[in-house]
Amino acid sequence: MYHHVKKLMFTVRVDEPDPRFGNMLLEQFGGANGELAAAMQYSIQGLNCEDPDRKDLLMDIGTEELSHLEIVGTLARMHLQPTKFDRQAAEADPLVAIAGGGGVNLFNSQGNAWTADYLKITGELDVDLRSNIAAEARAKIVYERLINFCDDAGTKDALQFLMTREITHMKAFALALESMGKPAFSIGRIAPTPGLVDQFFNESTGTGEHGEIDTRGPWNEGNGWVFTESPAIQAEPGASTAIVTESSPPAEQAGLSDLLIDELRDILHAEKQLTKALPKMAEAARFDQLRELFEQHLVETENQVERINECFELLGKTARAKPCKGMMGLVEEGQEVMAEGEEKEDAAADLALIGAAQRVEHYEISAYTTAKNLAQQLRHSAVVALLSKSLAEEENSDQLLNQVARSLMSVAKMPAAIEQLQ
Repeated sequence: MYHHVKKLMFTVRVDEPDPRFGNMLLEQFGGANGELAAAMQYSIQGLNCEDPDRKDLLMDIGTEELSHLEIVGTLARMHLQPTKFDRQAAEADPLVAIAGGGGVNLFNSQGNAWTADYLKITGELDVDLRSNIAAEARAKIVYERLINFCDDAGTKDALQFLMTREITHMKAFALALESMGKPAFSIGRIAPTPGLVDQFFNESTGTGEHGEIDTRGPWNEGNGWVFTESPAIQAEPGASTAIVTESSPPAEQAGLSDLLIDELRDILHAEKQLTKALPKMAEAARFDQLRELFEQHLVETENQVERINECFELLGKTARAKPCKGMMGLVEEGQEVMAEGEEKEDAAADLALIGAAQRVEHYEISAYTTAKNLAQQLRHSAVVALLSKSLAEEENSDQLLNQVARSLMSVAKMPAAIEQLQ
């Protein structure tokens, strides 16, 4: 919830309006490094943030940036004031004078409209914090240049205040990033390719016309760096150091194929058990929505069995099932749930049945994910495609069960609504 207080965060004073400088100020009003961009970037990052502590930080600073926008807008409007009535001043910026009536608008100093393309939002908190540190650094430099081009004392005071707050925010973002305890180059969840990540390519070679030379420093030597000739030079015969291009050795890693086959045989047995269990679950369901969902998933499960058989064919192996003890336990538990449900109210019985079904779905999702990852590592693209399709069906089934569960919870609270599901 926002609340506007009719008071600037920093009192603005302009002794000698300068329309040309007012135009420069628009860079910090509607420009790429301006206050609106910062306010929107931090606030939207905050809305997306699951970390309550750092969400508070982002919303605090995002809100402060709106106050800065008000200061910059007031400064710019005061400097642009002469364009309302003075022809010579208006000629300094016809867009502001004629289209905007001498006031500010969401344009930068070149008249380009503000755009959401300015925002850097990834949804990865550590990546966003790094973007924010860079944004504050860029804004600090813009304010510094504005100060250097300004002759008005009151304006300089306001700009000095705004420039200083950029450093404050930069410090806060840097400490928030540090407090997460993530290694500096641990970005995302997928590890970089070993070897390749430490290769520095010497892409600029020779001596330039102005005396440029090849140099070495901590950015390309020591600390594990492998200084490597440019890929263009490596294309020539006799290149000394090869580029690391694969995330794993071309030769098959020992045991991975056997592990994939083992996983597929386990899944095959699990799915065959489900083709027997799902008709019983459909029969036990009290509400039509849940019954139809079980019947639909039975058809999907039968197709998944066929896909597993096709995977074996692609891998040149016999489609033989291996007893899946995990699924056997889940099916047994489901039978107990159905037996106990005979003495429960309709909604409660079906909610318990959904719980048993979702435990099965999560088990299958884990199994398919493991098998798919193994197939990817072994570069069996056709097998990956088959497993991905079954995995997507399992994930969708889990979501559908969630939807039915929410409906049943409403029914449990409002018995009169039962008829809507029948």
